[in-house]
Amino acid sequence: MKIVMIHGQNHKGSTYHIGRLIADKISPEETITEFFLPRDLEHFCIGCYACIEDVTKCPFHEDKNKIMTAVEDADVLIFTTPTYCMRASAPMKSFIDLTFNYWMSHRPRKCMFGKKAIVISTAAGTGAKNAVKDVADALFYWGIPYILSYGICIQAMNWDGVADKKKQKIEKDAAKIANKVLKKKHVNVGLKTKAMFMLMRMMQKANFGSGEADRAYWEQNGWLGKERPWKKIH
Repeated sequence: MKIVMIHGQNHKGSTYHIGRLIADKISPEETITEFFLPRDLEHFCIGCYACIEDVTKCPFHEDKNKIMTAVEDADVLIFTTPTYCMRASAPMKSFIDLTFNYWMSHRPRKCMFGKKAIVISTAAGTGAKNAVKDVADALFYWGIPYILSYGICIQAMNWDGVADKKKQKIEKDAAKIANKVLKKKHVNVGLKTKAMFMLMRMMQKANFGSGEADRAYWEQNGWLGKERPWKKIH
């Protein structure tokens, strides 16, 4: 089982440790690929819309493509982000911005409709659930139908400072999350994802999308007809 981890920070803090704990319980180390933000993608979306015409024309395509090629090839995606000011980190938000063309409103990738994802955030105080939601919402719009969220207050500034009792709870929670992923052999696309896809399909058919390039993409995939991205994935 291939796992891609995307970390919303360069350092290996509490959120990283929890994410890695879960990943190691799911799959051997050699199947885990990690990316660190902003080290592996240090750019901000500049709103040029070049990617709407041609994804390769994004000025940061080369760096972004290294990550997204691995993402598309993975079975499980794990996103970790510290909670900064009650939200996801700036590098993680920048990553979300730079991948907006993957959303169902633009050019969703068929492979996303068969993936599993885990989103993790820690906070010294409050806000972890908000940070998790920032990322989970984006993954939903990518088309990922199975998303597990884990946000926790660790009452510490780093992993070494986390109380032993809290670490014991985290260990148990990590085991439960890993087991859920391992037991979920096949992912079924739910009504919420299908409804959003069909809404975007109606938008494309009515020419209310972002342009001809997006509509042509939907036509090429047969989605304006009877084809659906969740069919024949497994």
